[in-house]
Amino acid sequence: MMIVAHGIDLVHLPRLERVWTVHGERFLARVFTPVERTYCLARHRAAVHLAGRFAVKEAVMKVLGTGWSRGLQWTDIETVAGESGRPEVRLLGRAAELAAERGITQVLVSITHAGEYAQASALGLGSGH
Repeated sequence: MMIVAHGIDLVHLPRLERVWTVHGERFLARVFTPVERTYCLARHRAAVHLAGRFAVKEAVMKVLGTGWSRGLQWTDIETVAGESGRPEVRLLGRAAELAAERGITQVLVSITHAGEYAQASALGLGSGH
């Protein structure tokens, strides 16, 4: 297995909080899966966790080489807590199709938070094409 692609993203927490305040549940439902919303909203400082998951989505889109296009939905990329608590990504729908087209069989992610920022890095692993 080799690294096929890498993506990284940085989210400014106050910006995400403004969008959430203005658009509320409509924003949450459009961008985050029910699993992600349940996890984040149960946490103290939910916006910090939402920002980390938003950064993951953007980083994974870079791995897939699409940005937010080609039929990809925000909810096609889901971040869940693995058994050890570390973040893991599930690719659904169009994201899974795009990964298969690029020969990506696994995506590893890391999230970090510092002050007003959340950052995520994603590695697409597989055979490549």
